[in-house]
Amino acid sequence: MHSPTSCSIRVPASSANLGPGFDSLGMALDLWMQVDITRLSDESGEIRVLNGEDLLGGGNLVVEAMQITANRYARTLPACELSIRSDIPVARGLGSSASAIVAGIHAAGFLLDIALESSDVVDIGGEMEGHADNISASELGGVTVSFHAEHGWIAEVLAAELPWTVVAFVPDAPAFTSEARGILPTAIPMPDATANIGRAAMLALALREGRGDLLRETTRDRLHQPYRAAIFPHLNPVINAALTAGALGAGLSGAGPTILAFAEPADASAVAIAMEATAAEHGFAGRALPLAVAPGALVEVHAAAR
Repeated sequence: MHSPTSCSIRVPASSANLGPGFDSLGMALDLWMQVDITRLSDESGEIRVLNGEDLLGGGNLVVEAMQITANRYARTLPACELSIRSDIPVARGLGSSASAIVAGIHAAGFLLDIALESSDVVDIGGEMEGHADNISASELGGVTVSFHAEHGWIAEVLAAELPWTVVAFVPDAPAFTSEARGILPTAIPMPDATANIGRAAMLALALREGRGDLLRETTRDRLHQPYRAAIFPHLNPVINAALTAGALGAGLSGAGPTILAFAEPADASAVAIAMEATAAEHGFAGRALPLAVAPGALVEVHAAAR
């Protein structure tokens, strides 16, 4: 038998929407999930999760993504061991589920010796989540845009890095995407749709070209944030506090409850303090983290002595 080999997969957190880019725009952030996987020589086909099940909320999405990937290629996963560590807050709108899915897809590629392209990862992950904004950001890094086309999910990088600090106010209490999606209406007034189309297009330009002067207006949203403010009463006050303290633009991170602000590095501390204080006034204790935009998923394969 060949010597077992192992693989370490690191996947960044992500923020989706960035204001008006609902289910389309995403951004990788410098918080990480790491999955260490070792191929075993036994014939059981058992996937042993040594630790980390509690990091993934309602189910082990790493294993689920591994199995879905194997099924896509009509293959059977060999026996392996997994260890999962993460500093991505769960159920906070920072893409922890997408990070787990991306890690699982890459883990299956390693185990099955399949050379996965990033387009394959985005397509498999997009199908699992029903949108590829977080998936594409975690896989490709930087700021991404994605959409579903006739033959699958398509994603491209708008900007590999940004000149600003991203300040993420992360509440202590979680919120679940199902509730934040369930509150959205099934139809949107045409003026709101039109307002978002223009802002999302201009926001893509602002992010690609580093135009901080455009962010205040282009991060405004009329498709999801007005409705989600009903379950997140801290949303608008914290956005306003961030802008007053010097943020260039701000919005809900994904389905929330985290709120993201773009700030010049010199203003990031003041923005963070203002966001924390205002959230606390509205009953949402938490911490504001200054974050950098992250590169995409990193896969390192190496021999493993046992």
